Amino acid sequence: MKAAKDITSRAHPLWIAYIVHRLSGLALAIFLPLHFWVLAMAMTDPARLGGFLHLTEAGVVKLAECGLVFLLAVHMFGGLRLMAMEWLPWSAPQKTLAAGATAVSFCIAVLFFMKAI
Repeated sequence: MKAAKDITSRAHPLWIAYIVHRLSGLALAIFLPLHFWVLAMAMTDPARLGGFLHLTEAGVVKLAECGLVFLLAVHMFGGLRLMAMEWLPWSAPQKTLAAGATAVSFCIAVLFFMKAI
């Protein structure tokens, strides 16, 4: 019975993975309309798009892009983890898989950032 109580704890790694997956999905849902708005500038106002793209050369924007790639990777690997939880038998090492998914996501984001700078 104690194991079931531990899983419901808010400090449990799987609960944290759940929250990170939800927050990354929310952040991506907020980003997507902004992305479409910028893409629409290419058709409606190319000069304004050029000015906006000039802004993307700033270091803080490149850092934000790295964060975005991290959110995408975390959300993707979190979704894969959820599918594994639904389709595969439950096992105790799943928290290790959740930590591994976060580590792989971080590595992808760092590689993207290194290429961007």
